Amino acid sequence: MAVQEARQGAGPGAGPGPHEGGCTCGDCPHGARAGHRRAVAEFLLKRDEFAAGQGLPAAVAHSASASRQWVSEELTQSAEHVADRGRAEGEAWLGRLWVRTAGTVWAAVVALLLVQALTAIGAGWTSARTAGLLAALVVAGALTAASWFHRARGGALAPVIGEDNRLSTSRAVAASWVLLVAYAVLVLVGRLAAASGPAERDALISGLDLARGAGVVTVLAVVCGIAVLVRRVVGLRVFGQRLQKVRGHRPRAADLLTDDSGCGTFADIQYVVISAVALVFAAVRLARRPDQLPDLPWGLAVVVLVSAATYLAGKYAEGGRPVILSVVRSREAGDLDAPIRTGDDIEIRGAGFVPPGAQTADRLSRMVVRIGPVHVHVPLVPVTGGFSNPSDALLTVPVPADVEPGRVEVQVVTAAGVETNRYAIDVTE
Repeated sequence: MAVQEARQGAGPGAGPGPHEGGCTCGDCPHGARAGHRRAVAEFLLKRDEFAAGQGLPAAVAHSASASRQWVSEELTQSAEHVADRGRAEGEAWLGRLWVRTAGTVWAAVVALLLVQALTAIGAGWTSARTAGLLAALVVAGALTAASWFHRARGGALAPVIGEDNRLSTSRAVAASWVLLVAYAVLVLVGRLAAASGPAERDALISGLDLARGAGVVTVLAVVCGIAVLVRRVVGLRVFGQRLQKVRGHRPRAADLLTDDSGCGTFADIQYVVISAVALVFAAVRLARRPDQLPDLPWGLAVVVLVSAATYLAGKYAEGGRPVILSVVRSREAGDLDAPIRTGDDIEIRGAGFVPPGAQTADRLSRMVVRIGPVHVHVPLVPVTGGFSNPSDALLTVPVPADVEPGRVEVQVVTAAGVETNRYAIDVTE
C-alpha cells in the first residue's frame, strides 16, 4: 500500500499539496501525519527499487563500489527527510494528546458516578459516595489543569514520559500508586468535613494510622524510590557507554511492556501486571472501607516489592557495550585470497552495533567506522524489506585510499554515539 501510494503521488501532474505535508492542523489531510506517511512511502519505494537494481544512473552502474556509495547517499538523504517528517508528526501528536488525556480522566469520573448510582439502588446514597465523587472531581480537575500547562509535552502523561521520548514503566507505576493514595486521602478528607460527631471524626482520623496503611505506604515508598533510582541508573549507564539509548519517535502505550526495540521484556511485563493487580485490590478495599487507607495485606505488598526488585535488576542487567570480535577482508565469489589493501572491503564482526530502536535508515546511516585517522560512514545496502548492511553483528565498509599502509586500528561508533573497542589490522600496499 505504501509503494502504491508513492507511485500515485509521483504520477504526472502530481505535486505537493498546499501544506506540503508539514502543517499541524490536526485532522487536515495535508497535515504532519499525512506528510510523514507520504515520506515513508516514498522512501520504501526508493529502497525497494534500489534493492532490485533499478534507478541507478549509467555513470555509476559500471562500478559496484560507486553504485553502492551512490545508493547509500540517496537513501540517507531520503531517510533524513523521513526523520524530519516523523519529528514533526510526533510533536503534533503530543500537542493533541492533552485533549485525549483530559477526556479519559473525565470519562473515568463519569464511570465512577454511574457505578455509584447503580450500587446505591436499594442501599441508598451515603456520605462516603459523595466524598468519593468529590475526591474524583478534585483529582480530575488537577489532572486537567496539569494537562493544559503541559499540553505541548503530552498533557497529564508528561511526568511519565522519559528523556528518550518513551513512556517510562517505573514512572507510570509510581504515578498510579500516587494517584490512588491521593484519592484515598481526599476521600477521608471529604468524610471528615461532613462528619457531625467527635466519635466519627476520631474514627476517620485513626484511619490514617500507619498500622492500618503500612502495606500501601511501604509499596508507595518503594515504587517511588524505584522510579528515581532507575532514572539515575539509566543515566549513569548511558554516560558510561554501558547502555545505548536512542530517542523514540513518540510515546506509545506499548512502551510500558517492551524495550526500546519494541520487544516485550519479562521484567517490565511482570512489574506492570503485578502492580496493576495490587492496585485493583487496593481500590476494591478502599471502596469497601472508605473510612481508612487501603489496608494492603503484607503478603500482596511483599509480592509487589519482589516484582519491583526484579524490575530494578533487569534495568541493571540490560544493555552492554558494543564490541568488535574480528575484522577480515571481504571476499566476493571468484576473488583470490589476499591481505587487506586500500580499496578493499572489510567485514567487521562483533555484537551490539545497532542499538535497540535504531533500526531505521536515518539511524543506521549515522554509524561510522574509524580506520586509523580516517572516518568512514557505513554504507546502506538495501534488500527487499530492509538492509543487509549494516547489521547488529556485521558491518562492511571499504578501506579508503587515505589510510596509510601498515598497522592501523579499527573502531566502530554506533548511532547512539557509543564507541567499541579498538581492533588492530594490517593494511598492505
